[in-house]
Amino acid sequence: MAKNLISIKNLSVSVEEKQILNNFNLDVKNQEIHAIMGPNGSGKSTLAYSIMGHPKYRISSGKIKFLEKDLLKLSVDKRAREGIFLSFQSPLEIQGLNYFSFLKNSFSSTHQERISPLKFNTLVKERISLLNMPENFLSRDLNVGFSGGEKKRAEILQLNLLKPKLAILDETDSGLDIDSLKLVCNSINNLKKENKEFSAIVITHYKKILDFLKPDFVHVMYEGKIIKSGDSSFANYIEKNGFTKIIEDYKKKSK
Repeated sequence: MAKNLISIKNLSVSVEEKQILNNFNLDVKNQEIHAIMGPNGSGKSTLAYSIMGHPKYRISSGKIKFLEKDLLKLSVDKRAREGIFLSFQSPLEIQGLNYFSFLKNSFSSTHQERISPLKFNTLVKERISLLNMPENFLSRDLNVGFSGGEKKRAEILQLNLLKPKLAILDETDSGLDIDSLKLVCNSINNLKKENKEFSAIVITHYKKILDFLKPDFVHVMYEGKIIKSGDSSFANYIEKNGFTKIIEDYKKKSK
């Protein structure tokens, strides 16, 4: 039986004294893709930032284990070195930071092995061609003047270079046209084929990305916890019926 890559038990998280996650539970094994859906304000992004260790999010109770290690004891940079990657809803723009330099520094800080500049340059060019991105993209300042789609592709390029064990994709499909979405999803699927330890948590409002990623599990969050889960076909039910019926059924059972 496959071991859990990440195990979240009874996690409660607050932001500025407001509790967002309430006894949240989730187990993700190697080679699994979990999609998390739900209405706005249900705690999806809070979950992502809490796993990554954002200081704004205060853990009041619960545990997160990653490869059997206590993740809550690790700093953000150590979590990244352990193999956790977070794709942001709105990536930061940083003037003066060359995108290629950012990629090299990110790679060096998360990988112990040394790589020659020539080999790294070749690796980047191979990966950038798979995403149909022009090479002059690398000389631009990080995310400055990037379109929404370019920012997302830039993050997926970073994901492909770093090859993390767990990717948390927070609305990666936001702002992407159908062709860009296919490229991004193909890139993630290829990464899963290449790396037998790779898993992903995909946060989304839309079913379309799930048509290309084919998640193993689809979860609905509401009021800081998962209230219903299913296989990939559950996304079809959600698209047809919305969250209202699911939430109503949950409230009836909770009475």
